[in-house]
Amino acid sequence: MSQPAEGDTAPAIEAPSTDGLFRLADLRGSWVVLYFYPRDFTPGCTTEACDFRDAAPAMHAKVVGVSADPMEQHLKFRDEHGLPFPLVSDESNEIAMAYGAYGTKKLYGKEVTGPIRSTFIIDPDGVVRKAMRNVKATGHAERVVGTLETLRG
Repeated sequence: MSQPAEGDTAPAIEAPSTDGLFRLADLRGSWVVLYFYPRDFTPGCTTEACDFRDAAPAMHAKVVGVSADPMEQHLKFRDEHGLPFPLVSDESNEIAMAYGAYGTKKLYGKEVTGPIRSTFIIDPDGVVRKAMRNVKATGHAERVVGTLETLRG
């Protein structure tokens, strides 16, 4: 499956989230930070989510997290960490695959298939302006803030 490149229209998303049915199209007119992460409550994913929570005001963008966790897990994760943005449940990994955020990766020296930590910055017209693939959780939200500032000029 092809994955969006910078300059491509972001693949449509319509899926359940902690804020109800999430439609990416509903965010047209706003900058969007769409981040894919492996799993709620794991150390790296918790760090990343809390960093996005803390950096969200400086982003001046709509932040949306996506993982394969079921909604019940997402709700607990959101509530425990005070996350002010929706978490989309992608149990089939269909959305992650559409964005190239699911596939083969190296984990502890072995090749495995699974979620690939990735972030997409989408402009108000729904165009992918930055694709950040296979990112490290720590410090990532700060890099996204800087990237948004650069993209906005």
